[in-house]
Amino acid sequence: MRPTIALLTDFGTQDAYVGVMKAVMTTLAPDAQFIDITHAIRPQNVRQAALMLLNNYAYFPSETIFLCVVDPGVGGARKPIAVQAGDYRFVAPDNGLLSYVLNEIGNPHIVELNAREYRLPQTSYTFHGRDIFAPAAAHLANGITIEALGSRLERVAQQMAPTLRINSHQINGNVLYADHFGNIITSISQVNWATPDEVHLIPRFGKRDQTYILPAAETLVSLKDQTLKGIRHSYSESRKDELIALIDSNGYLEIACNQGNAAHRLAINGGETVTIKIG
Repeated sequence: MRPTIALLTDFGTQDAYVGVMKAVMTTLAPDAQFIDITHAIRPQNVRQAALMLLNNYAYFPSETIFLCVVDPGVGGARKPIAVQAGDYRFVAPDNGLLSYVLNEIGNPHIVELNAREYRLPQTSYTFHGRDIFAPAAAHLANGITIEALGSRLERVAQQMAPTLRINSHQINGNVLYADHFGNIITSISQVNWATPDEVHLIPRFGKRDQTYILPAAETLVSLKDQTLKGIRHSYSESRKDELIALIDSNGYLEIACNQGNAAHRLAINGGETVTIKIG
């Protein structure tokens, strides 16, 4: 089976950054195959990258190597790292990008990428994706062990968990980001349909020791000056241009506009408070 390298960056596709990283890896590991998770992470948004990785890693085949580069501290004090966790390997800057996924998988084996024979001969201060991370991923694809890439580390940097506060009267979260369609993804997660009329919330971050039960049709969701009644199953349960609350495919509460752009309509910047009334 050909080794798989999955790429997640904020590089976009209009410049040569992604292409040259793949060129480096193809030169070093010609049998590797690439899957682009996305290159449209908002620039320098480490939390969005951490969430994107957390929400999608489990759909990839075992032994996938995840090459994740959202790196506002490139050339600074943060370390380049590689990690073995469960059936997967990860190559990334140690800036919190891997913290969510590693906390979920558990028992990570972490090394700093300081073995120079597994870097490009000339290493820039500003493009470690090409010079350090891509070669490390390629060498892993060739069968090099994690241990060969550098010295052992005990822990990774932690990304602050998304806001989720719950009391007897309401649930408070915030806007994490908006997707390509303008759907607003919130920190209220993990939410799942228990029955066609009832949703259950088991917090994905922090303590997972309680289930909160919400009657879908009567739940009130507030964001900015909008209060939406009910959590819908799908976009088709609303009129065109109607704002609705629903549960996205990853179990996050989402606010959307049927055939429209909810983020533009509500002038969302990220971080805004989202509230669900309980009872």
